[in-house]
Amino acid sequence: MDALQQIRNAIEAEMSDFIQTWNQCMHSDNALLQEVLTHVSSRKGKMMRPMLTLLSAKLCGEVCQDTLHSAVALELMHTATLIHDDVVDESEERRGQDSVNKTYDNKIAVLVGDFILALSIENVSKVANRRFSSIVAATTRELASGELLQLKSVHNQEISEDVYFRIIHQKTASLFAACAQAGAISATDDEGMVQRLGKFGETLGLCFQIRDDIFDYSHSTEIGKPTGNDMKEGKLTLPAIFVLKSGNNAEMLRIAKAVKNLSATESEINRLIDYTLQNGGIEYAEKRMFQLADEAKELLSVFPDSDVKSSLFAYIDYVARRTV
Repeated sequence: MDALQQIRNAIEAEMSDFIQTWNQCMHSDNALLQEVLTHVSSRKGKMMRPMLTLLSAKLCGEVCQDTLHSAVALELMHTATLIHDDVVDESEERRGQDSVNKTYDNKIAVLVGDFILALSIENVSKVANRRFSSIVAATTRELASGELLQLKSVHNQEISEDVYFRIIHQKTASLFAACAQAGAISATDDEGMVQRLGKFGETLGLCFQIRDDIFDYSHSTEIGKPTGNDMKEGKLTLPAIFVLKSGNNAEMLRIAKAVKNLSATESEINRLIDYTLQNGGIEYAEKRMFQLADEAKELLSVFPDSDVKSSLFAYIDYVARRTV
């Protein structure tokens, strides 16, 4: 069975309801805006975060309208931040397609990102549980703080695993935590369940980002971004950080500093990638990632066995072992 289908089995009907709600949102009478919204929707990806919200709700009770609007609001917020991130990073590609700023321009990308954020806020207003708005506000702060920390880190010559984990916690794990918490609060008043699922989502998000960062050292054309793209943007991720801290190679440290001040040549970046691959960087990152995957599974251990729990275990395995 396809891995994604195994995850969706327990929420097939609920995902259909989500997609219907999503499609109703991504509509405008403005011709240009609708054209861009269609472009954005055409690359909607695997919908990992909405699936997490729906599965978390169903693990705690039942999916309801609050769950659906929460899932849509968070996915819209995620979509808007990706559009804005591409402008900030001057990225020309997203999930194997031209980014909005490449297809149109930065002005249109920023304005469409703002419009999608407004759609997110509209869906937040439809959620009866007022606690959800606090979760969204806190997550938005975390996402923005993570971006700023990453920009600061690019210009900081320090090579730090602690800073790396702070960045991915804010930029990625915080949103996964919000998705899981949002699902839980839409289905239960049990604060213990809500907190446990929030921690589960956070741990899962860290695992997700480490796997995503490992892809940057791969030459596969299926991943949707070119090899070494992070380094071209001045970012050092966990595999490289490990080998640089453990190997104490003066030449590689010189190249790493050139990466961080955006002066590294393509040849130097390729040399640092090869050094990382040859000195256990990927193996170390995968070890940390699988430790997090085990922690995520342990957080689910208190819940009784069910189809939903099986889907969440499949979700963890997919995140840790995915190839695209």
